[in-house]
Amino acid sequence: MDQQQRLLSLDIFRGITIAGMILVNNPGSWEEVYAPLLHADWHGVTPTDWIFPFFIFIVGVAIAYAVGKRKEQGDHKTLVRKIIKRTLIIFGIGLFLNGFPYFNLGTIRIPGVLQRIALVYGATSMLFLYLDPRQLFWVGVGCLLGYWALMTLVPVPGVGTPNLEPSTNLGAWLDRTIMNGHLWSQSKTWDPEGLLSTLPAIGTGISGVLAGLWLRKPSDGYEKAAGLLAVGVILLSLACVWDLVFPINKKIWTSSYVLYTSGAALLFLGAVYWLVDLKGYKGWTKPFVVYGTNALFVFVMSGIVAKLLYTIKWTNAAGETITAKTWLWESVYEPAFASVKFASFAFAMTNVLFFLALSWVLYAKKIFIKV
Repeated sequence: MDQQQRLLSLDIFRGITIAGMILVNNPGSWEEVYAPLLHADWHGVTPTDWIFPFFIFIVGVAIAYAVGKRKEQGDHKTLVRKIIKRTLIIFGIGLFLNGFPYFNLGTIRIPGVLQRIALVYGATSMLFLYLDPRQLFWVGVGCLLGYWALMTLVPVPGVGTPNLEPSTNLGAWLDRTIMNGHLWSQSKTWDPEGLLSTLPAIGTGISGVLAGLWLRKPSDGYEKAAGLLAVGVILLSLACVWDLVFPINKKIWTSSYVLYTSGAALLFLGAVYWLVDLKGYKGWTKPFVVYGTNALFVFVMSGIVAKLLYTIKWTNAAGETITAKTWLWESVYEPAFASVKFASFAFAMTNVLFFLALSWVLYAKKIFIKV
């Protein structure tokens, strides 16, 4: 989006989301984390499970503004090339992060957070380019119903009965069939950003596009805020009903999870839009605006720094190999606080504040890094 036409509440929402992503991704110790800052083990949801779909929802809202403006200008061929180029660049950055710093091509994880964002951005942008809002809505519904049918009705080759277990569901089978040896290292047999679950994730992106189109309408701002909040409540209610037969689950991105998180995102965006864009309460927003205007850069740099802290290592006086992350944790943070969980939280907050400072420098110099 052009700087002059940015929706302030969207930048704030994006900034809060990326700050949350850095917070939950960088504890001092994974053994000492407050429960709300961990993903649900399988079925169910925690506040941490809101973050990734919020970011995809935000991508959808941004598509309605940025791609929508160019769509109105009518040069579809040029826009298609730009969408494909941006999709490939974001996907490539994701692969780079997965490989960094050793780039072992024999085991590199192919799926990932940025890869999913790239695929959802590319698919959702193309759909938005060629469909009207009503058609786009029904495609989103189709994504959710189609995924539900595939996961609950189609027998799993080599397993038989359809199921939603981590390693034996249809999505896990598809990932192993196509990308065996290149999946999430903590599971090896399935991937939380796998191919099949990208289908409902596109539904998340579409929900963001429809919200963005609603906000672009030349209507009363209070009507827009009320619409976001009302639809948010409806989606949350539908999610609770669908959860009874297709449980809310982030790791396989179930259709009920899409409704739940899109509903929560609408409530969040509606509240921020009312508070900031309509009522003008902006005094608290600057850190999140700063974060939100360079979100992709911050996410990539935080991933690189986190990996470097594990890569940089040396031998201590006891002859043990120690990483920079372990040294910081055991020598600085863990001894500094009475509560080990709070020490772990403080380590994560240090990451949030460090990247806020970096973002602030870029913001002050009017440097906005994008692809």
